[in-house]
Amino acid sequence: MQGGLTATDRKLLWGFAVLFVVLAAGTAALGPRQEEGAAFPSSYSSDSGGALAAYLLLQDLHYPVRRWEQPPNLITDRPAETLLILAEPTETPTDHDQAALLKFVNDGGRVLFCGAQIASFFPEAEAPAKVSDPEWKEFAPALPSYLSRGASQVVMRPAAYWRDRNPALLRVYGEEQSPAVISWRIGSGEVLWWAGATPLTNAGVVRAGNLELFLNSMAAPSGEPLSIYWDEYFHGARGSLWSYIAATPLPWGMLQIALLMLALMFTFSRRSGPIVQPAAVSRLSPLEFVETMGGLYQRAHAAPIAVAAAYRLLRLELIRRLGFPVSGADKDLARAAGQRLGLPRDELSGTLESAARAANSTKFPARQALDLVQRLEGYVAQLRDLNPRLQEKKQ
Repeated sequence: MQGGLTATDRKLLWGFAVLFVVLAAGTAALGPRQEEGAAFPSSYSSDSGGALAAYLLLQDLHYPVRRWEQPPNLITDRPAETLLILAEPTETPTDHDQAALLKFVNDGGRVLFCGAQIASFFPEAEAPAKVSDPEWKEFAPALPSYLSRGASQVVMRPAAYWRDRNPALLRVYGEEQSPAVISWRIGSGEVLWWAGATPLTNAGVVRAGNLELFLNSMAAPSGEPLSIYWDEYFHGARGSLWSYIAATPLPWGMLQIALLMLALMFTFSRRSGPIVQPAAVSRLSPLEFVETMGGLYQRAHAAPIAVAAAYRLLRLELIRRLGFPVSGADKDLARAAGQRLGLPRDELSGTLESAARAANSTKFPARQALDLVQRLEGYVAQLRDLNPRLQEKKQ
């Protein structure tokens, strides 16, 4: 067994090492870079600007929360018991999406919207004034509200300030000239607007008052938790038909049907296939018999017996072919075989004499016995080969 690496193995190893270094360098050089806070607040992201911590917190607190990668018109829960989170969406809605969101709120649904793009989703809203260089700022409650319960202040990086003076709007946090949290009644529902998504991001949810504001926004004014849809559809995540079906019992049903069909096909093929009688294989082949007998002779040190068996077989062949009596002497058999059958007389006579001595001895060397048996069987093979030759000569 070879202990070290061959030259080919070393070349492959170095080749893979160079390829790994090239791929690592290319990834480091060409991969996208994100500065702190640059990532959008996705529930999948663990960056400082992501929102994975807030999503997992809702799950740990047993809020009925789920990620949503479908258009808003496919929300099936009752709007009066549902909250849709739109945290700084990066995709532009269609007219159909706008109509679905407006209907959802009019029917009693609630929307938590973060960021400056609210006018793209609710055209009735005036576009907020964007902040060019947002910084962390503290905001105090403007009036007592269920949203400010337990949150005497919140810390936020505002992306914009609300500037609409609609009487249906209620300023919850911020100054009159720079509202940061707005409650907007539309029909039977409500739109909560935050100037930035930082109170629910991984870096901002731990700031003073932000967790309380976040949890207050996840419940109805009565304190009853709502069914929460955390939107990822407007972050670019598009659920396919299969992703929708995977959330239902349908895949398990399809698997059971597939297993049932396989079972039916198997049983049908077993019943309808050709009937074949299995071949009976002998447990003892001739070679196994020979090896077994050889092992017995070896353990019993019975080399003379093996020589005696071969010796008697050769004598029977010679007597039968030459027409000698059974008591014929070995020398007479050898002389007649030499004259009539063309066998070497002296060698055959010496072999018969040696075999007779070995057969009558009590111990005989195994190697000599093997050589003697091979010579005896060789003469038997020559005798048995004489019949076809004699018949050809007669023809």
